[in-house]
Amino acid sequence: EVQLQASGGGLVQVGGSLRLSCAASGGTVDEYAIGWVRQAPGKGREGVGCISAIDASTYYPDSVKGRFTISRDNAKNTVYLQMNSLKPEDTAVYYCAVAKIDTIVVVTTNPHEYDYWGQGTQVTVSS
Repeated sequence: EVQLQASGGGLVQVGGSLRLSCAASGGTVDEYAIGWVRQAPGKGREGVGCISAIDASTYYPDSVKGRFTISRDNAKNTVYLQMNSLKPEDTAVYYCAVAKIDTIVVVTTNPHEYDYWGQGTQVTVSS
């Protein structure tokens, strides 16, 4: 079973940038669709993007499109979430997750469809 370790969260000012990392073990990042999901206090989980195992294509919801970018480094077995132009509403715990079936749109819009989850990393955007 693949295991995920997310890192890179922290405190950043509005308009700033952060890069989150998701290191995989027990499997390789090009075997699965891997995405990022966030959960703000008092809110449900929201998918913020996913990268396909098949062709490394990506999908993002409108809330982060143009600001967030997912990439992967097969040699490091790591997936990244580059977050730019951060807003206070981006404050949340961010999780990386794996989908065994490569349906990046489905899992982004329905995060409960992910199969494995890493622990979260806190991102706080201050104004």
